[in-house]
Amino acid sequence: MTKPTSGTLLGHPKGLFLLFGTEMWERFGYYGMRALLVLYLVATVEDGGFGWTTGEALGLYGTFTMAVYLTPMIGGWLADNFIGQRRAIIYGGILFSAGYFVLGIPKTMIVGMEENVFYIGLFLICCGNGLFKANVSSLVGELYEDGDHRRDAAFTIFYMGINLGAFLSPLIVGYLGEEVNWHYGFIAAGCGMLIGLALQLTLAKSYLGDIGVTPSAHKIKAAQDDLKTRALSKEEKDRTKVILIMSVFSVIFWAGFEQAGGLFNIYASQFTDRNIMGFEVPATWFQSLNAMFIIMLAPVIASVWVKMGSKEPTSPVKFALAMVFLALGFFVMVWATMVQGGDVTIKVSMLFLVFAYLFHTLGELCLSPIGLSLVSKLAPVKFTSLLMGVWFFFTCLLYTSDAAD
Repeated sequence: MTKPTSGTLLGHPKGLFLLFGTEMWERFGYYGMRALLVLYLVATVEDGGFGWTTGEALGLYGTFTMAVYLTPMIGGWLADNFIGQRRAIIYGGILFSAGYFVLGIPKTMIVGMEENVFYIGLFLICCGNGLFKANVSSLVGELYEDGDHRRDAAFTIFYMGINLGAFLSPLIVGYLGEEVNWHYGFIAAGCGMLIGLALQLTLAKSYLGDIGVTPSAHKIKAAQDDLKTRALSKEEKDRTKVILIMSVFSVIFWAGFEQAGGLFNIYASQFTDRNIMGFEVPATWFQSLNAMFIIMLAPVIASVWVKMGSKEPTSPVKFALAMVFLALGFFVMVWATMVQGGDVTIKVSMLFLVFAYLFHTLGELCLSPIGLSLVSKLAPVKFTSLLMGVWFFFTCLLYTSDAAD
C-alpha cells in the first residue's frame, strides 16, 4: 500500500486536514438542510412550505434521522467488502449532492408531484450519508499506526472540521432558505457537498496515498488467505463487545441531544424572543451554537485530558459525564417553560437556548470524539468501517420508536 508522501502539518499527516475539509463541507450541506427541514415542512403553502402540523413534521424528522443513522452500517459493510472507503466516499458525495439539488427544485416545476420529489431527495441524502459518514471517519484512524498517541488528538481536530461546517451552514444555508427562498437554501447545501467532493477527487491521491482504496477484507486476504474467513480471536471478540456496549449507552445521550433539529428548532422559532436591537435572529441560526461551542471548547477539553495525565477519566467515565451535561441542558429548558408558566404566547429569552446548547456541547465533547477514536482503536481490521457504522446504527434505534409513536 502506498503511504501518503505529503508530509505533516501541526504534527499530523496532511491527509488528516484533507479529511477535515471534506467532512467540513459534507456537514455544511447536511446541517444546513437539517436546520431548514422542520421549518420548511411547517411553513404555510403560501410561504413556500408544505403546511404540515408540528407533529407531522417532527414525525418525518424522526424517521429521516433514523435512516441517516441506520445507513452508515450498510455503507461500512459495502466499503469493507466490495468498494473500499475512498470510492464509497465519492459515491456518497454524488448521492448527497443529488439529494440536495432535488430538494432545491422549485415547486412550480413539479406541480402535483411536490411531496414525491421531496421524498426522493431525502432518500438520496440517506443513501449518500450511508456511504460517506462511517467511511470518512474510518480513514482518519488509518492514517495512524497502532499505539500512535496522536490518534485521539486527530479525532478532536477532525471533529472540529465537522463542526466548522455545522457552524457555517445554518448561517448561510439557513438564512437563504428561511429569509430568501427555501429552495435556494437546499441548493446551497448541495454546492457545499460538491466542494467536499472536489477536494477528494483532486487531492486524495497525494494526501492519502492508497489508504482506503482496497476493501479491508481484501487487504487481509492478500496478506493471509485464511484471515478473511477465520473466526475472530478472543481478543477481537472482546474488543467488539466493548464497542457494542459503548454504542448502546450512547443511544441515551443522542436521544436527548438530537432534539436540536426538531423540538429545539420549533422552540426557537415559536417560543423564543429573537429580537436584538430591532433585528430578528433567524431561528435556524441557533443551530450554529452547538458547532460554535465545539470549535471554542474542543481544544480546551483536549488539553484538560492531556494535563490530567494518568488521572484522565476512562471512556466509560467520560460517557457518564456526557449524561450529566445532557441533563443540565434539559434542566435549563425546564426553567424556560417555568418562566412561560404554561402561557405559550409568552416568549422567553434566547439565553435559555444558548445555555442549553452549551451544556449539551460539553456532553458531546465527552462522548462523540471519544467514541469515534475508541472504535478506530478497537475494531478488528476487516470490520473497521462496519463497526464504525454500528456506532451510528444504535442511534437510529431511538428514532425507530419516535417514528412508531
